[in-house]
Amino acid sequence: MPQKPPSFKVSLSFQNRTMAYFYNQIEQQQRILQRVQTALPDLLKKQAKHCLIKDKKLLIYTDSAAWASQLRFYKSVILAAITPLTKTPVEIMQVKIITAQTRSVLGVKRKAKIPSAEQIEVIRSHSLAVSDNQLKLALLKLSATLERLSSEI
Repeated sequence: MPQKPPSFKVSLSFQNRTMAYFYNQIEQQQRILQRVQTALPDLLKKQAKHCLIKDKKLLIYTDSAAWASQLRFYKSVILAAITPLTKTPVEIMQVKIITAQTRSVLGVKRKAKIPSAEQIEVIRSHSLAVSDNQLKLALLKLSATLERLSSEI
């Protein structure tokens, strides 16, 4: 008679205080983000990507400096909106920018736009007519660099 294999319990079914703590932190961050987004105008709601509270500081993450500047104008509104969710009062709000390095991991990569060979030749021919020697050398270097980059493509 074949024996039954021992039953396997899913690892999350065990009491694990560490995992419960992390799940609690994630839920708190999501609640704070939702509260922040409801306090913001429609245009800015989507620009607040992540929120968390560290010590007495609210950190809001966005993806550009322009949106970060706009979010800072709503500091008092945001801090007032999250007050019911926090045990200790939050006194400081910082807006941080998610860097380009983070975006490149996600697959967004920018490419340089290289002008056509005719446009590179126009830059080179105009540089020969320039009377300022420093500008003339800069334009010649630019045309040489653009020519080299266009040949690499």
